[in-house]
Amino acid sequence: MRLKNIVDEDFINYKNCSMFIGTISCGGKCCIEAGIPLSVCQNDEWRNAKVLDIPDEKIIKRYLDNRYSDCIVFGGLEPFEQYEELLTFIKEFRKVSNDQIIIYTGYEKVELSNQIEELSTYPNIIIKFGRYIPNRDTRFDDVLGVTLASDNQYAERIS
Repeated sequence: MRLKNIVDEDFINYKNCSMFIGTISCGGKCCIEAGIPLSVCQNDEWRNAKVLDIPDEKIIKRYLDNRYSDCIVFGGLEPFEQYEELLTFIKEFRKVSNDQIIIYTGYEKVELSNQIEELSTYPNIIIKFGRYIPNRDTRFDDVLGVTLASDNQYAERIS
């Protein structure tokens, strides 16, 4: 899988210790719709980071060998812009583990109906929906157990 970042033990994006995988691209839909520069995005620094290509099997082994992380979080830029790679990873991961997979997206639920239908066939998938909108209140999300950047964002267990 191509990625920009991998953190073995992350406590920022989920209530439990997770492996965080930063995806490779984002078209900037949140900033474009808000009429603000891409540099405002909290993940803007990742846009110029080097793309790493790590085989799924190595990422999965790395996860399984870590006794602290008990789920995987995809985020950083926009995971659904590399949906086929994400889906392939999930298929491989499900061969060895049913641990939780959390996907952070700036898309709204209605924009991902086909992907949600497909992903819902795999157990323990949570998706955080909603664009970042500047100058909105933050919101604590009970599903994720963390505070999200905009009060329009929310997470939902899809399977």
